[in-house]
Amino acid sequence: MKRLLGRSTLAVVFALLAAMWVYALFFASKEVVNEIGDRGWTKRAETICQDAANERIKLADFRPLNQAGRDALKERADLVDLATDTLDRMLAQLEQSKPSDAKGQALIPLWITDYRLYIIDRRTYAKELRLGTNVPFGESIVMGIPLSEKISTFAADNAMTACKPPMDLSI
Repeated sequence: MKRLLGRSTLAVVFALLAAMWVYALFFASKEVVNEIGDRGWTKRAETICQDAANERIKLADFRPLNQAGRDALKERADLVDLATDTLDRMLAQLEQSKPSDAKGQALIPLWITDYRLYIIDRRTYAKELRLGTNVPFGESIVMGIPLSEKISTFAADNAMTACKPPMDLSI
């Protein structure tokens, strides 16, 4: 009797798993929740974001902090602010044009608002460095998710990989 019950339970579990996969593969919506319809806007955004990324690359300072001298934290704070300025300019350019589709018009301002909060986090970090506090970069958590992950997911869903937040402070 126990053997029959065990086999029956396994059969039901496997049947449910099979049904779930059939549904997921053939019937579930394939629409990406974050994807906007204005592909022209996302291509322009990718170009704008790539230009900002190229500006940040020119600012890179690969010296170890212990070899950068007495003003190392202040210099690092200055670089963080300069890099963050590229994000400010990038967002200002992105805000100059609106996506043509309703979904894009609804989602892009929310994404930009998240990015603005991320910029505030970067500015706060630069202030900490200027105070002489060498702490790791800490970003806001929104709905249990690090803000950079939320911003990155949206950018990736819209083929705007250059628009992901820079990982320059993650090290």
